[in-house]
Amino acid sequence: NDFNRISSCISAKEMWDRLEVTYKGTNQVKESKIRILVHDYEMFSMNENEDIKSMFSRFTNIFNALQALDKTYSNSEMVRKILRCLPKSWMPKVTAIEEAKNLNILPLEDLLGSLMTHELSMQKKDDDEEKEKKKKK
Repeated sequence: NDFNRISSCISAKEMWDRLEVTYKGTNQVKESKIRILVHDYEMFSMNENEDIKSMFSRFTNIFNALQALDKTYSNSEMVRKILRCLPKSWMPKVTAIEEAKNLNILPLEDLLGSLMTHELSMQKKDDDEEKEKKKKK
């Protein structure tokens, strides 16, 4: 209970410091959490059979946790990271985006929209090919 934690404190600052350690941890804990999350960020890649929306949700969770610990990445760094994490089958789309867009100013939401649109096109093509195979049989 928070009240029990702070009831013996004399000043508001002492209360705040105690609550901060309780919920954020000490600096050592914070640095450890940051190290783990930075590792997760650096090793991040799209899983096999994962859709763009799910991948982006996992990415956002890592980014938000880092941001809560005062570790941030620029929009440009995140855009480049997302493009690097995509599987080989996405390389033509990645190349097209890199050549057509200025990655320094491309909003992350625009990238997400472009990738989701491409994913829908790929799924439609796969569905059409599957229907053609069934017709031939």
